[in-house]
Amino acid sequence: MKESPQIAVQGGIRADARRNRERVLVAARAVFAERGIDAPIAAVARRAGVGVATLYRHFPTRDVLVRGAYERQMQSCALALTQALAAPDPWQGFQQLVETLCALQREERGFPAAFVAAFPEEASEGARSRYRAERDFITLMNRAKASGALRSDFHPSDLVVVLLAHCGLAAALPDDAAASRRLVAYLLQAFRADARSGALPPPAALTVHSLPVASDAPQGRRAGSA
Repeated sequence: MKESPQIAVQGGIRADARRNRERVLVAARAVFAERGIDAPIAAVARRAGVGVATLYRHFPTRDVLVRGAYERQMQSCALALTQALAAPDPWQGFQQLVETLCALQREERGFPAAFVAAFPEEASEGARSRYRAERDFITLMNRAKASGALRSDFHPSDLVVVLLAHCGLAAALPDDAAASRRLVAYLLQAFRADARSGALPPPAALTVHSLPVASDAPQGRRAGSA
């Protein structure tokens, strides 16, 4: 007898389980965008129309849920950096990377917080991937400087400043892609070596960890921590 669609198994996962998992991921992105990634897990379950126990069967911890919700964006970040390093023109690679990161911010308002919180364990493979990304960005930055296109006083923390500034715009004007593109273009022009008009103040003491993970999270607390 043919199995019911509700219990059919494909790739080792029941069809109903796959549907529940996808509902949870869609709900998580919506809830995280509205309330930050420290939103109650129960709120995600309610939005998905599943029980909390069902959610935890698929995503046993908040960090696993965050990684699942933004897996595609994480992969896009990694691909963007790989492509930027492979670009024959270092400035073109640098520009494309900044534009891609800001486009991801605009696409998913919860993504900047997820990017910071996704790999909290320093010994995890995710943490090692993040450190490799930071190292590769510095390589890209130095190449762009050596080519004479990127101003010599650009600092890695300036990328964080860009993401913070654009994050604010994306939150205030989530549907205004034109404003987003114009802000990014202004900032990229300011980073050109030929646009330099004077020395900048010292760079900010910022790293990617400095990006806020939730607007209402107490200072010093990583959103998503239980």
